[in-house]
Amino acid sequence: MRTQWVVAVLAAAMLAGPAATARAVSPEATGQTAIATFAGGCFWCMQPPFDKTPGVIKTTVGYTGGHVDNPTYEQVSAGGTGHAESIQIEYDPSRVSYEQLLQIFWHNIDPTVRDRQFCDVGHQYRTAIFYHDEAQREAAERSKTTLEASGKLPGPVMTEIVPATTFWPAEEYHQEYYKKNPIRYKYYRWGCGRDKRLEELWGDEAGGH
Repeated sequence: MRTQWVVAVLAAAMLAGPAATARAVSPEATGQTAIATFAGGCFWCMQPPFDKTPGVIKTTVGYTGGHVDNPTYEQVSAGGTGHAESIQIEYDPSRVSYEQLLQIFWHNIDPTVRDRQFCDVGHQYRTAIFYHDEAQREAAERSKTTLEASGKLPGPVMTEIVPATTFWPAEEYHQEYYKKNPIRYKYYRWGCGRDKRLEELWGDEAGGH
C-alpha cells in the first residue's frame, strides 16, 4: 500500500468532490483508433508520459486483471481483488505505433521487481502488459525478449504479458491527478524514489515526470 502520508493526501482529495461511478470500458478498438493497457505501479505516474505523446487521444487510469466487479480504490489498495493499478490508452495507430507505446511503458517502470514498484508494495502494483489481440501479444513478447537480451537491466524482466480483461476506470479524483494536484504529485514521486530509480535503470531514456 502507499505510505500513510499518501493515504492522507487521497482523503483530502476525496473531500474535494465525489468520486465518479465506475463503469466498465470495452477493450476493443473504436473506429480508427486502438486501445493499449499497461500496469506500471502507481497509475498517477503512468498518465503524464502517455498524455504528452503525439498520437495518444485519451488516457484513463483504473483497475484491471482482477475478479471483483466495479472495484473501489480502497478495495484494490487493500489487496485481494486481483486488480492492478493500470492505464488504458486510446491512440491513433497512424501516428503512434504500439511498439512506440511499449518503449514508453518500459522506460517508466522498473521491470526487474515482482509485485512492487518503487515504494509501493503489493500485487496491485505489479507491472503488466495487457494485450488486446494477437498482434499486441507478439509485439509485447518481442519487446520483452529484446529488452532481456540487451543486457541493460541488472536482472530478469518480471513484467507479465497477459490477455486484457475488463477495465474499470478509477474514481474521478484519480484521473489526471498530476494536473489537479501538481505539488502533491511531485512530492509523491520524489518521496517514492521513482525518478531516481528510473534514471539508474534507463539513463537518458528514463521516462519523464
